[in-house]
Amino acid sequence: MVKRWIFAGFLILLAVQRCFELRLSRRNERLIYFKGGRESEPTQLQWMKLLHTGWFISALVEVFVLHRPFIPRLAFGAALLFAAGQTLRYAAIRTLGQRWTINIMSVPGEKPVHQGIYRFIRHPNYLGVVLELLAVPLLHSAYLTSFIFSIANGLLLRARIRAEETALQTDSEYQEIFETQRRFFPLLKSK
Repeated sequence: MVKRWIFAGFLILLAVQRCFELRLSRRNERLIYFKGGRESEPTQLQWMKLLHTGWFISALVEVFVLHRPFIPRLAFGAALLFAAGQTLRYAAIRTLGQRWTINIMSVPGEKPVHQGIYRFIRHPNYLGVVLELLAVPLLHSAYLTSFIFSIANGLLLRARIRAEETALQTDSEYQEIFETQRRFFPLLKSK
C-alpha cells in the first residue's frame, strides 16, 4: 500500500511540473503574439489537455482500484524510459527557449530552430511525451492506462504533427531544412 501512495505522490509532482510548464508556455505565447505570431489549430490543445488529464486520473484509478502490484524490474525499465522522455522534453524546451509553447504557434519570417536537439530529430518534445505516457503508468503496473493512452496519444499526435508542420512550412524554410530528417528517430534519414 505504501508503494501506491509513493506512486500517487510521484504523479502529483509530475502534475505540478506540468502546471509550471503551462505557465512558461503562456509567458512564451505572449512574447510570440507580440512579435506578430499566430496560433494554428487551437482545438488540438483542448484534446491534448483532456487526454493528459484523463491519463493522470486513469493511472491513479488503475493502481488503487485494480490493486496493481509493484514489480521492481518493470518499474526500473519504466523509470529509464521516463528519464529518457524527460531528457528529450527538456532538451526541446531549452533549445526552443522563448519559442516553446504547448500551442501550435509560429511567427511569419522566423527561421525554424535547427540547433541543439533539433539537429538530430524534428520532434523531440513529442517523442519525450510518448515515452512518458507509456512509462509512468508502468512504474506501478498500470498497463491498461499505458496501452490505452499511448494509442490515443499516437492518434492525437498524428494530427497535431501534421498541423504543426503545415503551420511551420507556411511561414518559413521548414521543409527545406528538415526534408531529410526523420520526425522521431535520428539515426534513420528520409530519402
